[in-house]
Amino acid sequence: MKKYIVIAFVVFPFVLQSQIINVENIRRVTDTTGWSGYTRLIVNLVKNRNTIFGISNRTRIQYKTKEHLWLLLNDLDFRKANENKLVSRNAQHFRYNYRFHPKFAFEAFLQSQTDEIAAIRFRGLIGSGIRFKISKNEKYKLYLGSLIMYEHENINSTIEDNNRDWRNSTYFSMSLYPKKNISIVSTTYFQPRFDMFSDFRISSQNTIAFEIFKKLMFTTNFTYQYDEFPVIGVPKEQYRLTNGLLYSF
Repeated sequence: MKKYIVIAFVVFPFVLQSQIINVENIRRVTDTTGWSGYTRLIVNLVKNRNTIFGISNRTRIQYKTKEHLWLLLNDLDFRKANENKLVSRNAQHFRYNYRFHPKFAFEAFLQSQTDEIAAIRFRGLIGSGIRFKISKNEKYKLYLGSLIMYEHENINSTIEDNNRDWRNSTYFSMSLYPKKNISIVSTTYFQPRFDMFSDFRISSQNTIAFEIFKKLMFTTNFTYQYDEFPVIGVPKEQYRLTNGLLYSF
């Protein structure tokens, strides 16, 4: 099993978390069969008009065979602002893939989530669809996926209704390896409602990694999210930039 330790040491001042879990950036860790996974701990301190302390942990466990893949993600985050405001979020994601053709795979997933920043008391998702391999070789890998999902969402609001919606979730993922010691990974999701296409979410996560020494890499990660109809008081745009070190063993 491959394991990974990640330390993030620079955080952009605007550090809201993404509501859409980017499965591609955790699925890409290995293409080999068997067990794999990692656990990541991030500690950050932001000082501007406010003082914000944060600590988060992400654990991923994957089991892969030639045709099947099982993936489990547990994500926890804690924030403390100005000594009195607590912010917390957590998410659990389970995904199953069945590759029935060299270029096509069936996907199904379950997800539960809470996010105080986005005023989400609880969000439950269930969905399935098809994943298509556009291209794959030693220097680049391209994937396109399209799924149908049902969303059950309870929000922290006294003037807005909770959501019970059907959405499409389409994503494009690419992994580029221009040199042996450089990797570039980018995934973008587009999630509109079926009954109101103008109600959509966009999420993009982009990572560049440079190998410094054997098994030690410097990483830069930029995450962007846009929600056309967020809960009142929550901004439409959220983004985060982190730099860090990744050590595999």
